[in-house]
Amino acid sequence: MHAPPFRLARTSGAATPDEAPHLRAFAPAADCCGPSQAELEQFDRTRRRTRLSELDAHLHCSIIGTCLSTHELRKLVPKFTPLDGARASDLDIHHTAVELAIQGGAGGKALQKALDTRYAGALRRFSSARDAEAVLALWNEARASGDIPPAYWALMSHPETTMEVRQAAFGDLHMLSHLVGAANRADLRRLVVLEEDNAALQAKIDRQQARLHEMSEERDDARAALDAHTTRALAQRESHDESALHAQIAALREALAARDARLALETSRREAAEQRAIADENALRTVRTQLDETRALIDTLRAEAHALETAAHPDDDDDAARALPRDALKGRRIVYVGGRPGSNHALRRWVTAAGGELTVHDGGIEDRKGLLAAALAGADMAVFPVDCVDHDSMNMLKRVCERHQVSYHPLRTASLASFVELMLRLHTNTAPVLSAVPVSRFCLRHG
Repeated sequence: MHAPPFRLARTSGAATPDEAPHLRAFAPAADCCGPSQAELEQFDRTRRRTRLSELDAHLHCSIIGTCLSTHELRKLVPKFTPLDGARASDLDIHHTAVELAIQGGAGGKALQKALDTRYAGALRRFSSARDAEAVLALWNEARASGDIPPAYWALMSHPETTMEVRQAAFGDLHMLSHLVGAANRADLRRLVVLEEDNAALQAKIDRQQARLHEMSEERDDARAALDAHTTRALAQRESHDESALHAQIAALREALAARDARLALETSRREAAEQRAIADENALRTVRTQLDETRALIDTLRAEAHALETAAHPDDDDDAARALPRDALKGRRIVYVGGRPGSNHALRRWVTAAGGELTVHDGGIEDRKGLLAAALAGADMAVFPVDCVDHDSMNMLKRVCERHQVSYHPLRTASLASFVELMLRLHTNTAPVLSAVPVSRFCLRHG
């Protein structure tokens, strides 16, 4: 390297980047000791990145071949040369691009721009290196990671790169090409073996495919034959069983019609039976009610007959001697409303025989109803037969008895038997317990 220009003992030459600030400091000095214009231009070249045309010619081949692809060169080279990019070989494209790089000019600038644009990131990364050792360290790091093309262009164009560093990078790239060639040859050998194996496997696959195709056709033929046989068998079975099926359907329809008729008949019978059962139940309820009433009537009649038999004695003129003790009704006045004239006389004699007094009111037939209240005044009890008295007189009797606090007793009939039974029941304070018994079928005359 030439000595700095301000050192008078040495000849003028290119200044190092470290000496450039000193030149700027001494730029205003006298012309006798200041740098010339050519020296300043040389200093500016050392401060900027190296252009592609400024590099040594033997480096262009490696830069173009490593950092730009053939596809990119086929688009760029025909713009500056008469070379046909579609028909030219890859070697012709490469040689023409190297010539453009050596010549400079528009073609060299286009190559320079393409490299700077593509590897802008690597250029920014390498711009932090301040000396050749830092540039070489970044190159080694990129080479270890396999990122060769960006780092190679950044190293070749870096302002701090020396010829020794470029030669070292060129040698590394040259040896890598040998390694890649050896690896490619090994890969080619492996590729040949793999292609032979692939061909053998492909032939085996083709044979297996052919066999599978034959087996598939055989299976399809067998399936078609089976389907045809099944179809024929089903057709034969259907034709053979069609008549039997129609007969069976007809029989089933007849059976269904008979069942429906039977069901309708049984339904009508059931409905009729239910209606008869309801009618019988109602009739039974009515009969039971009538039976209960009849039994009660029989009990009443038996009680009246018993009382009448007790009261009547054919050899004795005293009719009440057997019914009540003598003077059983002494001092008691009984008002009898309604009744019949014949039975009323017998009732009066019977009460008089028992020591009582009987006042008879016919209920308004001959006697005025206004006399009923006067007759009930001071009476001990009132008696009226329900079958021989009008409702008006009966209601008036109940109101007057309630007003005078006189007890009143209804009689079943206007007969003497009903009256005697009431008197006996009131005298003994208990009703005779006589239950109705079924009429005996035994006849005293005929047995």
